[in-house]
Amino acid sequence: MPLDPPLLPNELNALLGRGTRFEGKLYFEGATRIDGIFRGEIRSDDALVIGEGADVEGQIDVAAVIVRGGTVRADIRARKSIELFVPARVWGNLHAPAIMLEKGVQFEGSCRMAPVDDPTQGGLSSHPSPSSADLDPPR
Repeated sequence: MPLDPPLLPNELNALLGRGTRFEGKLYFEGATRIDGIFRGEIRSDDALVIGEGADVEGQIDVAAVIVRGGTVRADIRARKSIELFVPARVWGNLHAPAIMLEKGVQFEGSCRMAPVDDPTQGGLSSHPSPSSADLDPPR
């Protein structure tokens, strides 16, 4: 069962749609959905939705992440929650106070279910763990 009610389409402020590719740093306000290709850094105090067909690689530091499908190669920090749903494929480290993985999600990495510290401190934890670069996902 999802941790929060699903976002309605009219609640989204921005969409990176299928067939779109973006590389760089993405900072946003309001809920944002990615269905295209993204490479780089994502930061926000709001929710990020990653949809089916998405291909996301980099670093994610937001309030909440909902991965509805697609492929994610990233370390994810969320101040509220991380939710992964089938058919998502995720390689990287997860850190949030609440983490939910639906049965059947492909996940390789580490999970740390604890409050997220100040984002300026960097890293997922003081404990050594493999970085997403150390995990070798298929492309």
